Amino acid sequence: MSPRSPFNGPARQRGAIGLIAALTLGLALVLILLVVDSGRLYLEKRDLQRVADMAALEAASRGGTCGAGATADAYARASVARNDFPIPSVGRTLAVACGGLTVDANNLRVFTANAASSEAIRVVVSQSVTQSVAGGVGALFGGAGQGATVTLTATAVAALPPPLASLTIRSSAVTIDSSRSAVLNALYGGLVGGNLNLSAASWNGLVNSNISLLGYLDRLKVDIGLSAGGYEQVLGNSIAVSQLVQTAINVLDPNGTLGATATIVGLQAIKTAVGATQVVLGNLLNVQAGTQATALAANLRAFDLIQGFLQLANKQNGLVTSQTINLGVAQVTARVQVLEPPQLSAIGDPRKIMAPNNPLGANRIYVKTAQVRTLLSVQLPILDGIASLVSGVADLAAPLGSILSSLLHLDIKGVLDSLTCALGIPCQTPDVQLLPGSFRLDVLVDAASANSYVTAYSCLTPTNKTLTTNTTTSVVNLKMGTIDAATAFGNNVTPPTAVVTPLKLIDIGVKTCSRLLLVLPFNCTPRTAGVGGGISISADTTIGQNANLSHVYSAPAASSLPEINQPPFYYTYSTTNIVSSLSDTLTNINLNMYGPSGSLVSALGASLGTVKGLLVTAINTVLSPLLDTLVNTLLAALGINLNQVDVGANLSCQSGRATLVI
Repeated sequence: MSPRSPFNGPARQRGAIGLIAALTLGLALVLILLVVDSGRLYLEKRDLQRVADMAALEAASRGGTCGAGATADAYARASVARNDFPIPSVGRTLAVACGGLTVDANNLRVFTANAASSEAIRVVVSQSVTQSVAGGVGALFGGAGQGATVTLTATAVAALPPPLASLTIRSSAVTIDSSRSAVLNALYGGLVGGNLNLSAASWNGLVNSNISLLGYLDRLKVDIGLSAGGYEQVLGNSIAVSQLVQTAINVLDPNGTLGATATIVGLQAIKTAVGATQVVLGNLLNVQAGTQATALAANLRAFDLIQGFLQLANKQNGLVTSQTINLGVAQVTARVQVLEPPQLSAIGDPRKIMAPNNPLGANRIYVKTAQVRTLLSVQLPILDGIASLVSGVADLAAPLGSILSSLLHLDIKGVLDSLTCALGIPCQTPDVQLLPGSFRLDVLVDAASANSYVTAYSCLTPTNKTLTTNTTTSVVNLKMGTIDAATAFGNNVTPPTAVVTPLKLIDIGVKTCSRLLLVLPFNCTPRTAGVGGGISISADTTIGQNANLSHVYSAPAASSLPEINQPPFYYTYSTTNIVSSLSDTLTNINLNMYGPSGSLVSALGASLGTVKGLLVTAINTVLSPLLDTLVNTLLAALGINLNQVDVGANLSCQSGRATLVI
């Protein structure tokens, strides 16, 4: 057993605890100094960041610029002065730059300086402060001197929300009486394959009710169970039309207390009629990608929205509605199909079409009316009751004699009292007759879309602004003759080309006559119909379009360019009177004579011209009220006014408050 060392005893360890305690307290003191010093620098940096943030927000909110007549620097200097950071001052700097925002590979915003752009404004402020205690301690080991300073820097980038432009195209219907409500019920009921019986009060309630697009889409997200995601999901998903109508009910009657009103009763009836057809709402309402929610504050008439839903449904189901119209002088069967639904509203940033100068590109702000095909089958009255027309047709017999002789190789005489016939030799003579009884004339009208889109804008100030649009009014393709209704309409993808067969109105027959003595009457065999062919009527023409009509909406002139969340200002683009144009077209319809083989025969001279004039006048007497009814009732009910198009515009140069973006 080794002897105990005198150096290992308790007496030799006295004072160790005190030494450890002293070291611990010293370390704690250093840490406290570091915490206090770091806190001081943090507060300095926070105050500096606050100054930079406020300066950037003010410069952006006041529309600061950095080009000619730059104002951004002055706005920022005024802001920092109010926040106890005057410039110039010893140890302080301020740098202001204008530019734009881009997204890097990591999907982070990056500021890019560009004096010509004021999309975003960057403010950088710096201040020299006394260096920290830690820095002083570092000076003991060869660092900077104890009186040295450190420079703190803060950067802020602020931007206003982008300008927002909105276009809206609408039906010109203002009030709906009982007769028009009956047309709307039959028309839209047929388009969706259901039965509608809305009162005029219900339709007028929809005309007089507005729906906020933002409120509608917010409620639709809730109704279809979308708890997350943007509006792109709502606009891009297939949704039942009945659900779209129900959401309109929920928006107009959020508390469920208006169920007995005519408007809500009408919407409930429409919801029942539309069935389970599904549509994509984005085909009706176009919201530019990346558009902020504030842009969706635009208002639409409930009538236009519901009308668009029903037309979308018809495009999807491909049904053809049919209804009968009694005009007194004629019985009309009207068949209607929507070839393309309307684009009622479009919202977006007009800068996105200006930079690439591509107003019809992917970011276009574009609206259009529906494209509709209408086939009218008209049971015309008996033409042989018109004395002047019968007389004119009889006058065709003489000039037809020589033509038919060579055409048919027959011994045809122009008049029956010719010498040959009078000597008892049988001879043939033309017998021209109007088709007996009533007959059907088909009129097919393809009303192509009227459209409008944004081409330019300017924002000198939030209240001094302009929006330029390019508008093309509807073009009407009219065909007239005999048209097979079974082949005039197709599926919901590609409409067929309508084939028109000329309608035969006058038949050229032949009869053989003779008499033994001049004093005796002629003895004629029964008439042989169609031997000489006939005279047919047809039309195939295009009328009505005015293309590329430029218009500048401006403010503050007459409040003709309201903010995005206000009712739009509508400008009417008038065209030539389509009813008059169609009537004028009828005076130039194709009226031709056909031989027995179907070949065209000409050179009938003035006699045919006289009959043509009489025949066109007779038919036009019937068709004029028909065309008036077509334009002012059927197509107007579909949101199409061939005589004009109403395009509403909104523009907000500052669609919200400035925000910090970096």
